[in-house]
Parts: sequence; C-alpha cells; structure tokens
Amino acid sequence: MIKSVQYITDSEGHRTAVIVPIDEYEEMMEDLHLGQVARESKNEPRRPFMEMVEEMRQAGEIDV
Repeated sequence: MIKSVQYITDSEGHRTAVIVPIDEYEEMMEDLHLGQVARESKNEPRRPFMEMVEEMRQAGEIDV
C-alpha cells in the first residue's frame, strides 16, 4: 500500500513521525472512514439486495 515513506527521527535515532505522499494519505483516510461507517452501521436493520433493486425500479430510480 504505502510505496514511499520517510521517517523523522529524534537525536537518538528513534522514529518520531512519518511522512507519506498525500495521495496515499488520502487513501488511508478514506479506508479509515469506510471502516468507521461499517462499524457504526453494523447493528442497523438490513434488507435483501433484490428487494432494494425492485423498490428502486418501481420508483423509477434505476432501469435495470
């Protein structure tokens, strides 16, 4: 996933921070957000996919 990272170290050589390219950072943030949404919605009621498709067809929202 992360192709090129740079580390910032203290005077003793311990890593204290990391620099990642902005596109990789944004991808990581999106992944974190999607994980959060999944965790928050895990107890919400679920409906079968085909039921949703049929409802959308009837409402004229999709044409498949």
